[in-house]
Amino acid sequence: MANTSQPVRRTALLAGGLAVLGLLSACGSENGTSGTPPPSHSARSSDAAPSAGTATDPGTAAAAGTPSDTAGSASASARTDGRCHTSELRAAVGRPDPGAGQRNFPLVLTNTSERTCTVYGYPGAAFVDASGRQLGPDPERAPGSPETLTLTPGASAWAGLSFSSPEISGARTATPAALLVTPPDERASLKVEWTAGAVPVGGNASSVSVTALEAGSGP
Repeated sequence: MANTSQPVRRTALLAGGLAVLGLLSACGSENGTSGTPPPSHSARSSDAAPSAGTATDPGTAAAAGTPSDTAGSASASARTDGRCHTSELRAAVGRPDPGAGQRNFPLVLTNTSERTCTVYGYPGAAFVDASGRQLGPDPERAPGSPETLTLTPGASAWAGLSFSSPEISGARTATPAALLVTPPDERASLKVEWTAGAVPVGGNASSVSVTALEAGSGP
């Protein structure tokens, strides 16, 4: 009987020890002292980095507004630089003033804006056909002494456009569809319908001349 009880007690002790180890292991897992460690902070930050917030970055939004701000500044500059711009003017061809073998036309520029502006020098002029192709060379500038002219809203300035009558000069002619008038120091032109017939575009005595601007709407 004694020999039989010893193995039973050792088995009981061994089972009890395993139970205690199991309890200790369970407690350690609950307290976070064993098992797989949680992800580090740097790993979580890396996972969050590719966010959609980049598209609405305030700096990007501010940069996108720059072009409109620049356009506003350019518009303000155009209103305060003093010179009359093409968009602020209307062009017209006045009644012809016939001379001895000459045909003379006043080119009139009128200030249609609500501000006072200035013009100085010679306007550009070019005869064109219906397709916009220029007919003949650019007019020559007649000798003169340009002055700065101040145009209040509604005021005008004029320049003389002259050429020899083709019937007398024998120059080669063409009949323009329009006259393009470019204000001094401007690039854009104003288109005026031409209804005064043929003009010289080549050959002898075919030159056309334009004078400097003067105050008023014609002689």
